[in-house]
Amino acid sequence: MKGFHPWLLGMIIVFIGAVLFMSFTLYGIMAKSAAPTAIDSCITLCKFAKSEGLSLSNGPCLSDAYADRWDVPDWVCDVAHVPRQPVDNLPENQCVPFREGKAHHFVEVDENCQVIRVV
Repeated sequence: MKGFHPWLLGMIIVFIGAVLFMSFTLYGIMAKSAAPTAIDSCITLCKFAKSEGLSLSNGPCLSDAYADRWDVPDWVCDVAHVPRQPVDNLPENQCVPFREGKAHHFVEVDENCQVIRVV
């Protein structure tokens, strides 16, 4: 093929690979750096829910219940039991954005707004 330069194709492939690698690396760094904000926001939201009289005994997803007050992209805030019960692991008891893959991280708090785990 006249004018075809295999090295040019190789350079394009290397460039695309580098861009993808940097994008995924940056995404991981940004997600981890958002953890302190997500934790603080989840604790605050939990305390607000309690002050509003929301029962936390059934493990509600607070970021779903108060979506207008939750502004931490890629994170959700959920209430779970301590110790964890099998019901806490059921998909129907997980936050909708997490279950649908729209959020990839979560903060779990107990009924007293104490952090259980952060993933």
